[in-house]
Amino acid sequence: QVQLVESGGGLVQPGGSLRLSCAASGFAFSRSNIGWFRQAPGKEREWVATIYASGGSTYFAEPVKGRFTISRDNAKNTAYLQMNSLKPEDTAVYYCAAGWPTIVTLKDEYDYWGQGTQVTVSS
Repeated sequence: QVQLVESGGGLVQPGGSLRLSCAASGFAFSRSNIGWFRQAPGKEREWVATIYASGGSTYFAEPVKGRFTISRDNAKNTAYLQMNSLKPEDTAVYYCAAGWPTIVTLKDEYDYWGQGTQVTVSS
């Protein structure tokens, strides 16, 4: 059974940091690309970042470039999203996804999804 389980969300003040984790099971994690998406209330789910299976290539959406990093530990079947300098506009439910997307920014190109973790940035 395929599972992706996100954790690490919470309430943080502007300027703060959080690290999200995505624990995977039931599929070939080490051969899968991993993406992070987010969805704010009333908005479409948007792409945040992607890391390729080898971990050698990473990609970020413009709003998070320079503030977020993505990494993975294939031995632990876990991916991470380190979020620094958080802003109120980063508030959303964050989802991890796995697959072999041709275009990493398109959510429909990912095969497996987690249930999401809430991140709230507020003073």
